[in-house]
Amino acid sequence: MTVSADDQLISQWLDGLSPQTQQYYRATTEKFLAFVRKPLVEVTLADVQAFNKFVSRRTKAASTAARNLSVVKSLLSFGHALGVLPLNAGALVKSPRPHQALTERILSEQDVRAMIAAEPNPRNRTMLGLLYTAGLRVSELCALKWKDLRARGECGQVTVCGKGNKTRVVLLPPDIWQELMELKGYAGPKDPVFKSRKLSGHLQRAQVMQIVRQAAHRVGIEENVSPHWLRHSHASHSLERGAPIHLVQATLGHRSIATTGLYLHARPQDSSALYLGAISTKEVEGRTTVGILPAAHQRLDGEHIDAELVEVTSDEARGRNLLDETTSI
Repeated sequence: MTVSADDQLISQWLDGLSPQTQQYYRATTEKFLAFVRKPLVEVTLADVQAFNKFVSRRTKAASTAARNLSVVKSLLSFGHALGVLPLNAGALVKSPRPHQALTERILSEQDVRAMIAAEPNPRNRTMLGLLYTAGLRVSELCALKWKDLRARGECGQVTVCGKGNKTRVVLLPPDIWQELMELKGYAGPKDPVFKSRKLSGHLQRAQVMQIVRQAAHRVGIEENVSPHWLRHSHASHSLERGAPIHLVQATLGHRSIATTGLYLHARPQDSSALYLGAISTKEVEGRTTVGILPAAHQRLDGEHIDAELVEVTSDEARGRNLLDETTSI
């Protein structure tokens, strides 16, 4: 199999994907081919395993290594399914399960509103509001033209072209719609909604990243917040406020409802831990007592849970611990 045959296979594999996905997949594939130094038809299980170890050692984030492996496995699986590759060399390589950092990328409602309110530039303030309100990806926001927006009474709607060229329509509340109309001025239907001042045409992804990061730092958020954090926050906050999960799925354009469901696990509204009393240790007349404080917590749904105060001397506590250690649970 020649190098040109590899290129043809890769082009077929990438067909129909978004430009951003194609760029990332192609770069990862080039990295893999440079590592193995052989055509895809000769790639073995050992090659894939060695590449996975190589990437894992060189990258700090486990999620990055997992994405690299996923891309390679996808290409090899595609080639084998077509009959171009004699075997699927990546089938037996298990993809690592990276640490779920979603909860770390969800801003509070107060932080989001502070970021928007503190933004001095009207265009950027509207952009932040639309990213959060509509749950847009940064690529979707950058591609918007005024023809993609339509009035709906006092409200409006935006038609978004998302991953895999799938189109979805998102309704917008009156406040963000009014801000968009004020921003429009005399722009034509084919003009970009968010124009770049430095470059002609649409605002670029890197520019949006910088605007969002500066907005976060302006209100004291030290993390390197990206536009996608506002999308995460939209999903979490809307679910917390009672939005049906299938509606959130449709608004965000998730292919699977399981993806939307991750936000429920990232910020649960209740936990069995909250049913336990707060443990305190205190000195009473020279004795150390271990107690469970009363009225230990109030659940996030507002229901009060009372806990009985139990005093145990330190000697009793040690005795119970010894008993516990000999008991199988």
